[in-house]
Amino acid sequence: MKNKPLIETIKEFVRRARASKYGWSGDFASWEQAVQHSSGYDAGNILHTVKDSILKVRNGQAAYERDSVLFDKVEYSWPLLSGLLWVAAQNKGDLSVADFGGSLGSSYFQNKKFLDKLNSVRWSIIEQGNFVAAGREYLQDARLQFFYDLTECIRGQGIPHVLLLSCVLPYLEDPYAQLKELLSQDIPYVIIDNTYFNYEPRDRICIQKVPPDIYEATVPCRFLDYARLKTSLETTYETITEHSNSSCIFLDGKKIQYRGLLLKRK
Repeated sequence: MKNKPLIETIKEFVRRARASKYGWSGDFASWEQAVQHSSGYDAGNILHTVKDSILKVRNGQAAYERDSVLFDKVEYSWPLLSGLLWVAAQNKGDLSVADFGGSLGSSYFQNKKFLDKLNSVRWSIIEQGNFVAAGREYLQDARLQFFYDLTECIRGQGIPHVLLLSCVLPYLEDPYAQLKELLSQDIPYVIIDNTYFNYEPRDRICIQKVPPDIYEATVPCRFLDYARLKTSLETTYETITEHSNSSCIFLDGKKIQYRGLLLKRK
């Protein structure tokens, strides 16, 4: 095997050094304990920063936004995009998405170039109250809608074709209970994307310190047990595909790649 190019070695060193100061750490006995060491999600600076960034994407001033960071070209999650288009193909070119924890539309705008070629699209984001209020004020239109919970979404839009969970499960206090509630709505397909899991066969509660050049925040999170998550899904859903992508983070100096699943209701 060839040695890594020097530039890649340097990049990995920088990522590891940055992760030692920011990123993911800790092994807390409970979510409540991690919350005590966190500033939380409802800090106004997070919403303000994300809103300003997503509006620049919508207005054509930037190509792509992720966690409020702007990029001059779109970085696609090809497993997510192919999953969305595969679901649309099962529905004659129509696509209705319930994007749980979808911020102000990061995944929607990321994939809009492809979504625009479908017969019809309904993209419903379920978020915290302050994000819903901002989404409705600045971004909502006939295709992109914002809701406080899935019940309200279904009441207004009907049962969606697919439930999208993109990097949201680790940030829920009880992801298994939340997932059970979401899946009780008989949504035909589920896409879990861009999600990290523990390198050990157990759940681990940590805190994530966000670099200040993104926004000031320290938040509780959970590295889920991948096998446990799959077991919780298997009674009602079958796995169509599993995937990982090139994005990674570090925990205890170990590299963890983001993973995902495409599931179909049995």
